[in-house]
Amino acid sequence: MSGKTDLPLNRLITAERIKHAHERFVADRANALAQHAVSATDIRTAARVPAAAALATTTFDVQLEQGAVTNQERSGRCWMFASLNTMRYRVMKRLGLKSFELSQAYPLFWDKYERANLFMENVIATADKKASSRKVSFLLADPMGDGGQWDMFRALVKKYGVVPKEAMPETYASSHTANMDKYLTRYLRACARDLREAVAKGASRAKLDACKERMLADVYRMLAICLGEPPQSFEIRIRDDKGALKASGTYTPQAFFEKFVGMDLDAYVSLINAPTPDKPFMRSYTVEFLGNVLEAGGVRYVNLPVESLKRAAAAQIKDGLPVWFGCDVDQYFLRDDGVLDQAAVDVDGLFNLPLAHGMGKADRLTFGESLMTHAMVFQGVNLDAEGKPTRWRVENSWGDDRGKKGYDIMSDAWFSDYVYQVVVDKKYLTAEERAAYEMKPIVLAPWDPMGSLAR
Repeated sequence: MSGKTDLPLNRLITAERIKHAHERFVADRANALAQHAVSATDIRTAARVPAAAALATTTFDVQLEQGAVTNQERSGRCWMFASLNTMRYRVMKRLGLKSFELSQAYPLFWDKYERANLFMENVIATADKKASSRKVSFLLADPMGDGGQWDMFRALVKKYGVVPKEAMPETYASSHTANMDKYLTRYLRACARDLREAVAKGASRAKLDACKERMLADVYRMLAICLGEPPQSFEIRIRDDKGALKASGTYTPQAFFEKFVGMDLDAYVSLINAPTPDKPFMRSYTVEFLGNVLEAGGVRYVNLPVESLKRAAAAQIKDGLPVWFGCDVDQYFLRDDGVLDQAAVDVDGLFNLPLAHGMGKADRLTFGESLMTHAMVFQGVNLDAEGKPTRWRVENSWGDDRGKKGYDIMSDAWFSDYVYQVVVDKKYLTAEERAAYEMKPIVLAPWDPMGSLAR
């Protein structure tokens, strides 16, 4: 290249432009102080505001007591852990236990198996499209990820039930899913190739079903090697901390759920807050391709103002039940402190730029700055004199060696900006909100941010 250009100089990085930027930088002594701080530590640590972090109380007006903090280890099963944490709470209350865990490997097995089946059906349904099309490319990008949604977990429990952790304990692959997912994905992409080629050659549906039968048997074998086979029935002996026998007998996973969890799964609905122009409030939505159990259908949300999510979540907590929620967890998060609060991380002051407040929630979604990345559980709430939330107590699933013994404290302002979904009993919705949820859902694109938690 000659290095010459006919473009105007004001479009280019020139020596004069660099000189001007340098002069602006050195003119403000605060820039040098910020540089010194960031050269020696992480940006978030340098921007930490001790006084704001110290306001994160560990005692709440309404506080539910859960068992030992769980740990998803190196897996993307937050949605499963959060769901199971809401369910184990019921078991503990029912049996008078201080702690109890349900198996996280058990739903992982069935999710992967069901997801493989749904993937194959979607491959067949889109076989008329080019492999390079956006929809087919999306399907092939991550057919076996760990993420998921509440509706997907509900579908698994309704079909397969739940089991105590002892009945199907963790394995290395369940706690470290990367390589299992990698080889399952490799196999499923080969399956996609074979199914698309069969469709192109005019294979009958019966022939495609026969191919799927063989492929799914292979997936089952891979999962059984990695996770063990799920129990069809199991014996339990559950004792409290004083040694008293609280439950015993032989149960199927479905019978165990009915007797010891006893949760009306269909009563729980997903409320989202996505204030973007393409998603009017008081409407129902679903996301194309998002799901796992084929016959259960996909997911359904009702989009509401964030104050409606807060109202319903606080009401359920006050009635003594935890709340599943989805958020963009890494935004302004002090992990060691266990604090989710924009005021506790002053990056705006560090860089002298409107980073925390330069975009609203809608713009962050639209321009790819934020989306749902993690599911956790609300276990408490602080209220002001008017009964409005000020802070939220959060049960995480990253072990008890971080945060406040595994718990995090969320400011209400952080809820407004970065919480996107809560799951509550529909009795906490108004009649108008329930009617909106029951509407025929608008189908969102597979890559919409409201589907990101499952990726």
